Amino acid sequence: MEPRTIVIALATQDALYDKMVSNIQEVRARHAHIISIAKEGRETIKEHSDEVIYIPECIDELTPLLSVVPLQVYAYYVAKEKGCEIDKPRNLAKSVTVE
Repeated sequence: MEPRTIVIALATQDALYDKMVSNIQEVRARHAHIISIAKEGRETIKEHSDEVIYIPECIDELTPLLSVVPLQVYAYYVAKEKGCEIDKPRNLAKSVTVE
């Protein structure tokens, strides 16, 4: 069996939730492995996703701040699993000048 493509779906905005579920169904039909990030209380997302990470209920304007935390943790563990040196990324411009 071929490895499945991993899709991370951010279903956090109330106004776009139904459209995002429709998009998730489209990629699921193409046999992707779906990891969804959704607000607490959105139980219907489980039906369409392989994994769900819930963030606390809040206004839509604050969801990017809460969504970035599980995404950063995921990125950390993917980099660690790939054997990347996490504390010393290459080609990173210095943002602080040294006196």
